[in-house]
Amino acid sequence: MRRVVGVQAQDTRAARLAVRARTEGLIASDVDDAVRRGEVVRTWAMRGTLHMLAAADVRWIVGLLGPRFAAANRGRRHRLGLDDDTLARGVAQLSDVLADEVPRTRAELMAAISLELTGQAIPHLLGYAAQTGLLVRGPDAAKDEPTYVLASQWLPPGSALDESEAVARLAERYLAGYGPASVEDFAAWSGLPLGLARAGFGAVSESTVDAKPPLRLLGHFDAYLLGYRDRRAMLAPELDHRIRAGGGMIMPAVLVDGRVAGTWALDRKAWRVRTESFGGALPVRGLRAEVEDLRRFLGVDVELAD
Repeated sequence: MRRVVGVQAQDTRAARLAVRARTEGLIASDVDDAVRRGEVVRTWAMRGTLHMLAAADVRWIVGLLGPRFAAANRGRRHRLGLDDDTLARGVAQLSDVLADEVPRTRAELMAAISLELTGQAIPHLLGYAAQTGLLVRGPDAAKDEPTYVLASQWLPPGSALDESEAVARLAERYLAGYGPASVEDFAAWSGLPLGLARAGFGAVSESTVDAKPPLRLLGHFDAYLLGYRDRRAMLAPELDHRIRAGGGMIMPAVLVDGRVAGTWALDRKAWRVRTESFGGALPVRGLRAEVEDLRRFLGVDVELAD
């Protein structure tokens, strides 16, 4: 997890697959167990979107990024009826409700506070509470339903870093996981202003990265496809629309030698992996190896479709 800072986590299945693509030997339930133990934690981080992070990284990453996104969304919250006074009351009530250390679903939280919120006001309240360090996602309830817990009770001891140290650390970790990359890529991936991103890059020493990655089946919203402002190093610009399905959706991708060579889908009724190449035959041996690893990871008889 720390090697790529965090993986996108608004899609729980995709987050599990992102872990599979970057580890050896783990199975899907290991990811869920790590969440239940609090070793990895989901909260709003890079670009203001939901990520799964190592628990030890949450405080300093949210401390750096969260207040920026919370401030940027102030106008939107006001339009949803969450003026500053209402927001403060909502946050205080969330803190009181969660003080008993019992993880609660969104519906349970809304039933327990006195604010009458509907629609997008609810996720904006929860997002603000997370971005300002009050809460994080807890272990999922049945059918992957999210729960929420107080960060102070769920996270290991630690504190936020000062801005310059946090930016430098984030830049160093970004380059270790995504390099080679530009400062513009770092700014786009993190959501930091370009000037601050440039300062972070300036504090990082040069490093080398593995340039020969194996074939991988990447899931929806994979961090590799969201780590850059410009994806042309991995995908021709005229093919970019093939992995962007609209509405912010990033499609599952077949990665060959570090480049996107096609898309794939898992039929969860027939348990078949179907691929679509962007040109030329995909390496069958590599695909079969990945499908075999999917079978091991998911614990079901997944096969490569003809």
